Amino acid sequence: MKKLVCAAFAASMALTSVSAFAQPGRFDHDHDRGDHHWVRHDDWRKGHRLSHDDWNRGERLDWRARHLRRPPRGYEWREVDGNYVLAAAATGLIASIIANGH
Repeated sequence: MKKLVCAAFAASMALTSVSAFAQPGRFDHDHDRGDHHWVRHDDWRKGHRLSHDDWNRGERLDWRARHLRRPPRGYEWREVDGNYVLAAAATGLIASIIANGH
């Protein structure tokens, strides 16, 4: 019985992680209302601009520790809503996106 429960748990975790990678954006929990929802960023594409609010909400990443390519001069890797975004620090011009970088 214990093996069956462990197998069922492992299968459910595998399905959960697969579905998380299929969704662009981050899982968000509204603590006040108890709602769960994904924040989608369909407007984020190479050549588009990351908004000032998105840039400020993001956290600068250590690209070496995350095994990301070296950013060109003037660009930074940022983690925004669970996504890794390589964008120009001055303009927000997006050079690369890794959806659900985790």
